[in-house]
Amino acid sequence: MKLPSLFLIGVLLIFCRCNNNQSTPDANNGWTVYGGTKEGTRFSALTQIDTSNVQQLTVAWTFHTGDADTAHHSQIQCNPIIVNGILYGTTPTQKLFALDAATGKEKWLYNPQDDAGGNSGFFIMNNIRGICFWEKGKDKRLFFTAGSFLNAVNAVTGKPIESFGNKGKIDLHIGLGRDVSKLYITNTSPGIIYKDLIIVGSRVDEGANAAPGHIRAYNVHTGKQEWIFHTIPQPGEDGYETWDDPNAWKHIGGANCWSGFTLDEKKGMLFVPTGSASYDFYGGMRKGNNLFADCLLALDAATGKKIWHFQQIHHDVWDKDLPTPPALVTITRNGKKIEAVAQPTKTGYIYLFERSTGKPIFPIIEEKVSTETVLMGEKLSPTQPRPTLPEPFVRQVFTEADINNLASDTEQLQIKKQLAVLNNGHMFLPPSKKGTVIFPGYDGGAEWGGPAFDPATNLLFVNANEMPWILTMKDVPAPTKIKENWFTAGQRLYTSNCLSCHGPDRAGSGNYPTIVHAKEKYNSLQLDTLLQGGRRMMPAFTQLLKEERDAIASFILEDKRTAANKFTLPVVLDSFLNLPYTGTGYNKFLTSSGLPAIRPPWGTLNAINLSTGKIDWKIPLGQHKAFKDKGIITGTENYGGPAVTAGGLLFIAATSDSKFRAFNKRTGQLLWETTLPASGFATPSIYQINGRQFIVIACGGGKLSTLSGDSYVAFALPGIK
Repeated sequence: MKLPSLFLIGVLLIFCRCNNNQSTPDANNGWTVYGGTKEGTRFSALTQIDTSNVQQLTVAWTFHTGDADTAHHSQIQCNPIIVNGILYGTTPTQKLFALDAATGKEKWLYNPQDDAGGNSGFFIMNNIRGICFWEKGKDKRLFFTAGSFLNAVNAVTGKPIESFGNKGKIDLHIGLGRDVSKLYITNTSPGIIYKDLIIVGSRVDEGANAAPGHIRAYNVHTGKQEWIFHTIPQPGEDGYETWDDPNAWKHIGGANCWSGFTLDEKKGMLFVPTGSASYDFYGGMRKGNNLFADCLLALDAATGKKIWHFQQIHHDVWDKDLPTPPALVTITRNGKKIEAVAQPTKTGYIYLFERSTGKPIFPIIEEKVSTETVLMGEKLSPTQPRPTLPEPFVRQVFTEADINNLASDTEQLQIKKQLAVLNNGHMFLPPSKKGTVIFPGYDGGAEWGGPAFDPATNLLFVNANEMPWILTMKDVPAPTKIKENWFTAGQRLYTSNCLSCHGPDRAGSGNYPTIVHAKEKYNSLQLDTLLQGGRRMMPAFTQLLKEERDAIASFILEDKRTAANKFTLPVVLDSFLNLPYTGTGYNKFLTSSGLPAIRPPWGTLNAINLSTGKIDWKIPLGQHKAFKDKGIITGTENYGGPAVTAGGLLFIAATSDSKFRAFNKRTGQLLWETTLPASGFATPSIYQINGRQFIVIACGGGKLSTLSGDSYVAFALPGIK
């Protein structure tokens, strides 16, 4: 009688476990929040897939969105969430969808552009990295930003919740305390839910005419703005004294949280990483340390009041935004458990603080740096903070010894000559007209994919880029009231508005495309529509007058027929907007054959022990196709982050070689890899349905000259139903 009874109990337990896995939205079974948990650890406690069987992984299902835009290099950067057996994700054209997470079968699809007509302004095409989920009883809501609007959608039906905001939407232009109706504002990373609040950041223009990056919280039921934290302080607020110009808050933009948040829900503490103030590369009109740009902020999530802050770059003129929310971790150090905050940076540093107080766990030194500058009106900070530990996870200086040894002798000599004339030798050398090496680069070090933390080992896993860039500043002609022909005016306006991304010869730079052949794709009306609406990395230029946009179009489209048409453009004599300098583009430091000027690795995966501050292991991540047959593992630039499991595994895609890989989290040994239909520039999600564990990754491609894709691919062990 005992054996049958035990057997029955076992069957019942298995049934209950499977039923619970299907319906319980907890960290063990689902991936209910962007980054896995509100602590941002990208950790899964699931163990079905482990180091002994990961080699058996097969494709469980594939979902095609059907709307990849290969002509415009569309992407999918979304880290999908899985709640109650439903997977929610986004498409390359900003649609929101729900799938059966076990089969990949579509349940509904919502297109925010279908009802965008009732909202003012053009619809901006931005990348969407994640979604927020809120529920109370039968009321289940999704929040995501498409264009300039925060959307609330019924999670069951896929329909807008019309009682929220204006028929289910909130225009992010509204409620910032000054008129930004004609400025670019969107949000790539999702907000975060605290009780009945949805808290959001923003992505704004990188130029001088940028909206302020204030943090806002809205009521999840009504859309009413409940609080705002001014990242550019106003008179009487803490930090106002760090701006030399008392009116800076009326004009300066940026200092925005574009990478998302983490939250200690029990303490009610919100952690906010901010970016640089605008303009990125010249600060003559924003002298001072510029709080709260480039800061890690700890705020009271209920009220928005500041608890503590730390500024990781003073008076940033290198675009060293904090690129990812910090991981909220508990580490063991000297036998004591410490609740901590681990903040990776583009510079390769990790700042580690006690969570409640902001006290550094390892000493941080204010190190003297060069204040010499060749740009009129600029004033750099005499010091910058440097943590003594953890160890930097990337190289931080590009020396002659680092010249790419895989390049030809001729190319190596060319790089050596370039290095000799560029500003180089330290991370904080000023921007210059002759050119300054930016290394680590604009895209890190660490990037927006974020870190993963394993509580069993105290290891923080960070994937990183090691690509040098060159920043060259150029004089901007002062605006005048003399008559100009359209083509000449367009050239001047292109210099002040477009050159920093598309370059002086319109050939493109960094992740920004060439527009040399724009006249073959656009007529003047189509280009004007693009200038007003923007697309992904490109902001909208609604602040420009129609005559100014027409002038830019005449220059870009090489329409010299307008040369005889002379007119006088109105001149806005605003010292905050009419800057004397602009950058000539986001230019990677490359050999003549297109290889990075620096020797490999060009991308790495790092395991940092937060208890000791030492790097446990480091490996190249990714493989450049030109060196694959030679057996040289170069690493590649990478976007998207890792996820770690209690089963001993670290999963990551992120590379331009279209691979999805699993590593032993303790050693860095590669255990499994597969080729995706397109590069997975996103972070994987891990979940369990009916007792079966899945790993899903968005395969959108579109970056680093890769083909665009439209699929989500889920992997699982075979034979488990």
